[in-house]
Amino acid sequence: MWADTAVGLAAGRERRVRVSQGPGPVPSAVDPTQPCIARVYDCILGGTVNFEADRQAARRLAEAMPDLPNVVRVNRAFAVRAVRLLAAAGIRQFLDLGSGLATRGAAHEVTREAGVEDARVLYVDHDPVVVAHNQLLLPEGTCAALRADLRDTAGVLGSPQARRLFDPDRPTAVLMIAVLHGIPHAGRPADVVARYCDALTPGSCLALSHAEDTQRLAGTFQAARVHSQDIAPIHLRTRSEIAAFFNGWELVEPGLVPTRDWRADLAGARYGPARLSGLAGVGCKPWGVPAAGAASVK
Repeated sequence: MWADTAVGLAAGRERRVRVSQGPGPVPSAVDPTQPCIARVYDCILGGTVNFEADRQAARRLAEAMPDLPNVVRVNRAFAVRAVRLLAAAGIRQFLDLGSGLATRGAAHEVTREAGVEDARVLYVDHDPVVVAHNQLLLPEGTCAALRADLRDTAGVLGSPQARRLFDPDRPTAVLMIAVLHGIPHAGRPADVVARYCDALTPGSCLALSHAEDTQRLAGTFQAARVHSQDIAPIHLRTRSEIAAFFNGWELVEPGLVPTRDWRADLAGARYGPARLSGLAGVGCKPWGVPAAGAASVK
């Protein structure tokens, strides 16, 4: 580890529960010499499920964007607040798309800490190491890990894991935390969100955060460029483009706002502005709009 770097110091200030002593056995399909976004973020947060390539990528990112740990924590804190609010509103089914590692602050932990014992959570990620680790980490019965492309709506909602965990007649919360900016414009991410909205029952909710294309904060494009080169492509979008993801969903207060500001009163800590700015919001599918069901999603 590199505790003397900015990232290491930041991770040290906010201790995380270490869930393993390393990434464990490496599936044959995994190339440990190539950094992976979930493992890089795990490294930034002080975790151990990462390889040397991930640590090197995190160092380069920290040099280009010293407040990257702040950005990662801002998104994690938003997810915690959103899950807490949705659980308090009666949601018991959570679909975490592009989940990364289900470590400290994951949805099943948040609901349990809130006293909600009957919540069910499906974590979806495309990285086999992440999924394998989550399968070992997650409690049986109420949680599952699925290796899938989140764009394959029918495959996700029709998976054995989703069918076992979720009642299609009950509302589901879809979590898309800092994930849609990984989909290029040609991938039509708004259509992906719309397919989930169409498939789920009224009362279902969407919690979403996304990197914003803005000139207000110096270094935004430099940070995005380094992220794209070293980890995974990141596609900044304007406020209006991010707002379009909520078509078909009714935004709850305070609407679409800077990620760090969304319901900040629900958390004790607030984080300052980051060079890679982002927006976040939570929307609900109105009652009276029927669900198409997973089988009809193309």
